[in-house]
This record gives sequence, C-alpha cells and structure tokens, in this order.
Amino acid sequence: MSKQNAVLDAIHFRRTVNQNSFTQEDISREDILTILEAANAAPTHKRTQPWRFVIFRKEGLERLGTELSRIYKTVTPAEKYTEATAQNMAKKATQSNVAIALIVNYTGDLPEWEELAATSCAVENLWLAAHSLHIGGYWATPGLINHLGGFLNLAENQKCIGIFYLGHHNAESREPARSPIEDKIRWEE
Repeated sequence: MSKQNAVLDAIHFRRTVNQNSFTQEDISREDILTILEAANAAPTHKRTQPWRFVIFRKEGLERLGTELSRIYKTVTPAEKYTEATAQNMAKKATQSNVAIALIVNYTGDLPEWEELAATSCAVENLWLAAHSLHIGGYWATPGLINHLGGFLNLAENQKCIGIFYLGHHNAESREPARSPIEDKIRWEE
C-alpha cells in the first residue's frame, strides 16, 4: 500500500491491538471525543444515527470489570465455570485505558439490520480514528454483553453489541493478513 493516501493506509494497516500491548498512558478526554466524533460521522439511512456509546474510564473500568465477572459467575454452568476466567473478565476491563460499550438504538423506522449495519460503520470509524491517533484497540463480543442491559441502563429498543477496549500501546506495526480480493469478487460486465 502506498504511503501517499493516509485514509487507505489507515484502512489497510489498522489492526487489533490487545491489552497485553497496552501501556499505562492515559487516553485524553479530547482524544476520546475525537474518536467518537469520527464514529458519529458514519453513514446512516434516514439519518437515524442509531449508535450509542457508554465510555468507561478510571473507576468506571473497575465497575465494568466487576460486572463482567459477576455476570460470568451468574450465567456460566458450574461444570464450565473457572475462577481464572472470572478474573480474566474483570482484568480485560482494568488493563484497558478506556472501554466503550457499543450500543444499537433500534428506532423502529428501519429494519434492525440497517441500524446494526450503521452502528458497525460507526465502530469502524471509531477504530480508524483511534489508529490515526496511535491508539490501539479491539471490538470484543463476549456472550456476556447480552446481559449488560441493566448495568448500562439500556432502553428496551437498545442492545449492546460489544465492548471496544482502547489503549496506547507498544505493539509493532504488521502487514495485513488478507487473502487476495480476486478470490472474493466476480465481475459481471
């Protein structure tokens, strides 16, 4: 990919960066707002703008981690439960600088899949904006998110579709690992 086009480079070189590469450096409120403004610029049918975000920082990360661990203990059958996994659920939140709950606000004006697609576009914009600020992260979708509604104070028409963990990082840049586009297209001319 050419370094001549920053947008295309960001699309091609954006990668998942996990907590094991996060540093202790805080993410400023200004950078969080910049990232969320990029998310807010996503395309949306009929301008419904169905994306919503709950941002966890500092003590909020502790509360999120405690809740994820509590949910895991509550919903996991005894034969599958491990204390290590319960602790890991909490640790993922507290090893991040910021965690953002990703929420779809279903308006009823459009099919649900369109609202989900628009919110997914907002998440991609969020990811690209974070990458452009040298902030790493990833979109986590553990089954526990289906039980976060009460904790997040979601309305009946809202659904959490993941948690985006963010952090400044020391991960090395790496080349994209994608199969050729030619394997995924068919021309009809």
